[in-house]
Amino acid sequence: MEIREILEAFRQYIKDKGLRYTKQREAILKAFLRADGHVTVEELYMQLRKKHPGIGFSTVYRTIKLIEDAGLATRLSFDERAERFEKTVGTDHHDHMVCIRCRRVIEFESPRIERLQTEVADKYRFQILSHRLEIFGLCNICRPHKSLV
Repeated sequence: MEIREILEAFRQYIKDKGLRYTKQREAILKAFLRADGHVTVEELYMQLRKKHPGIGFSTVYRTIKLIEDAGLATRLSFDERAERFEKTVGTDHHDHMVCIRCRRVIEFESPRIERLQTEVADKYRFQILSHRLEIFGLCNICRPHKSLV
Protein backbone atom coordinates (compact mmCIF):
# COMPACT_ATOMS: atom_id res chain seq x y z
CA MET A 1 0.00 0.00 0.00
CA GLU A 2 1.43 3.38 -1.01
CA ILE A 3 1.58 6.30 1.40
CA ARG A 4 -1.18 8.21 -0.36
CA GLU A 5 -3.44 5.13 -0.09
CA ILE A 6 -2.65 4.89 3.62
CA LEU A 7 -3.38 8.59 4.09
CA GLU A 8 -6.67 8.21 2.23
CA ALA A 9 -7.65 5.15 4.31
CA PHE A 10 -6.87 7.09 7.50
CA ARG A 11 -8.76 10.15 6.23
CA GLN A 12 -11.80 7.95 5.55
CA TYR A 13 -11.51 6.27 8.96
CA ILE A 14 -11.41 9.69 10.67
CA LYS A 15 -14.43 10.86 8.64
CA ASP A 16 -16.38 7.68 9.45
CA LYS A 17 -15.74 8.32 13.16
CA GLY A 18 -17.20 11.82 12.80
CA LEU A 19 -13.84 13.47 13.51
CA ARG A 20 -11.92 16.19 11.67
CA TYR A 21 -8.94 15.27 9.51
CA THR A 22 -6.30 17.86 10.38
CA LYS A 23 -2.84 18.73 9.10
CA GLN A 24 -1.46 17.78 12.52
CA ARG A 25 -2.99 14.30 12.33
CA GLU A 26 -1.60 13.89 8.83
CA ALA A 27 1.87 15.03 9.97
CA ILE A 28 1.77 12.54 12.85
CA LEU A 29 0.75 9.68 10.56
CA LYS A 30 3.48 10.55 8.05
CA ALA A 31 6.13 10.74 10.80
CA PHE A 32 4.94 7.41 12.21
CA LEU A 33 5.09 5.75 8.79
CA ARG A 34 8.66 7.06 8.27
CA ALA A 35 9.83 5.85 11.68
CA ASP A 36 11.94 2.71 11.79
CA GLY A 37 11.03 -0.20 13.99
CA HIS A 38 9.13 0.29 17.22
CA VAL A 39 8.47 3.85 18.34
CA THR A 40 7.09 5.30 21.57
CA VAL A 41 4.66 8.19 21.59
CA GLU A 42 7.33 10.27 23.33
CA GLU A 43 9.94 9.49 20.63
CA LEU A 44 7.46 10.42 17.92
CA TYR A 45 6.49 13.60 19.77
CA MET A 46 10.14 14.67 20.16
CA GLN A 47 10.74 14.08 16.44
CA LEU A 48 7.60 15.98 15.41
CA ARG A 49 8.32 19.01 17.64
CA LYS A 50 11.42 19.82 15.56
CA LYS A 51 9.30 20.52 12.49
CA HIS A 52 5.97 21.30 14.21
CA PRO A 53 6.76 23.15 17.46
CA GLY A 54 3.07 23.83 18.19
CA ILE A 55 2.09 20.17 18.29
CA GLY A 56 1.11 18.86 21.72
CA PHE A 57 1.99 15.54 23.32
CA SER A 58 -1.67 14.71 23.91
CA THR A 59 -2.41 15.32 20.20
CA VAL A 60 0.31 12.84 19.25
CA TYR A 61 -0.95 10.32 21.83
CA ARG A 62 -4.59 10.56 20.71
CA THR A 63 -3.61 10.37 17.03
CA ILE A 64 -1.46 7.27 17.56
CA LYS A 65 -4.47 5.69 19.26
CA LEU A 66 -6.58 6.56 16.18
CA ILE A 67 -3.88 5.13 13.89
CA GLU A 68 -3.95 1.94 15.95
CA ASP A 69 -7.77 1.80 15.93
CA ALA A 70 -7.69 2.24 12.13
CA GLY A 71 -5.56 -0.92 11.89
CA LEU A 72 -2.44 0.90 10.69
CA ALA A 73 -0.41 0.26 13.84
CA THR A 74 -0.11 -2.28 16.59
CA ARG A 75 0.73 -1.60 20.22
CA LEU A 76 3.64 -3.53 21.71
CA SER A 77 4.58 -3.68 25.37
CA PHE A 78 7.90 -5.43 25.79
CA ASP A 79 8.26 -4.39 29.43
CA GLU A 80 6.72 -2.14 32.06
CA ARG A 81 8.26 0.92 30.46
CA ALA A 82 6.75 2.82 27.54
CA GLU A 83 4.47 1.12 25.06
CA ARG A 84 5.79 1.02 21.53
CA PHE A 85 3.93 1.13 18.25
CA GLU A 86 4.76 -0.63 15.03
CA LYS A 87 3.38 -0.20 11.50
CA THR A 88 1.06 -2.92 10.29
CA VAL A 89 1.03 -1.75 6.67
CA GLY A 90 3.90 -2.48 4.33
CA THR A 91 5.47 -5.01 6.67
CA ASP A 92 5.37 -8.78 6.74
CA HIS A 93 4.41 -10.70 9.85
CA HIS A 94 7.31 -11.18 12.23
CA ASP A 95 7.97 -11.97 15.85
CA HIS A 96 10.30 -10.44 18.44
CA MET A 97 13.15 -11.39 20.74
CA VAL A 98 13.68 -8.84 23.51
CA CYS A 99 16.88 -8.51 25.55
CA ILE A 100 15.93 -7.96 29.19
CA ARG A 101 19.22 -6.18 29.90
CA CYS A 102 19.77 -3.68 27.07
CA ARG A 103 16.15 -3.72 25.76
CA ARG A 104 17.30 -4.47 22.20
CA VAL A 105 14.47 -5.85 20.07
CA ILE A 106 15.34 -8.36 17.37
CA GLU A 107 12.70 -9.05 14.74
CA PHE A 108 12.63 -12.47 13.13
CA GLU A 109 10.51 -14.61 10.84
CA SER A 110 10.15 -18.36 11.14
CA PRO A 111 7.93 -20.33 8.75
CA ARG A 112 8.53 -23.36 10.98
CA ILE A 113 7.05 -21.59 14.04
CA GLU A 114 4.12 -20.38 11.94
CA ARG A 115 3.40 -23.94 10.77
CA LEU A 116 3.67 -25.29 14.31
CA GLN A 117 1.20 -22.69 15.61
CA THR A 118 -1.26 -23.70 12.90
CA GLU A 119 -0.81 -27.41 13.72
CA VAL A 120 -1.42 -26.79 17.43
CA ALA A 121 -4.48 -24.66 16.71
CA ASP A 122 -5.86 -27.33 14.35
CA LYS A 123 -5.28 -30.05 16.95
CA TYR A 124 -7.38 -28.12 19.46
CA ARG A 125 -9.89 -26.99 16.83
CA PHE A 126 -8.94 -23.38 17.59
CA GLN A 127 -9.36 -20.59 15.06
CA ILE A 128 -6.38 -18.20 15.14
CA LEU A 129 -7.44 -14.61 14.48
CA SER A 130 -4.06 -13.09 15.23
CA HIS A 131 -1.01 -13.82 17.29
CA ARG A 132 2.15 -12.26 18.62
CA LEU A 133 5.28 -14.07 19.79
CA GLU A 134 7.72 -12.30 22.08
CA ILE A 135 10.73 -14.14 23.45
CA PHE A 136 12.56 -12.56 26.39
CA GLY A 137 16.19 -13.30 27.23
CA LEU A 138 19.71 -11.99 26.76
CA CYS A 139 21.07 -10.90 23.40
CA ASN A 140 24.48 -12.04 22.16
CA ILE A 141 26.11 -8.85 23.50
CA CYS A 142 24.60 -9.05 27.00
CA ARG A 143 24.73 -12.77 27.71
CA PRO A 144 27.71 -14.19 29.54
CA HIS A 145 30.01 -16.00 27.13
CA LYS A 146 31.06 -19.40 28.37
CA SER A 147 33.86 -21.45 26.95
CA LEU A 148 32.79 -24.61 25.18
CA VAL A 149 35.90 -26.47 26.44
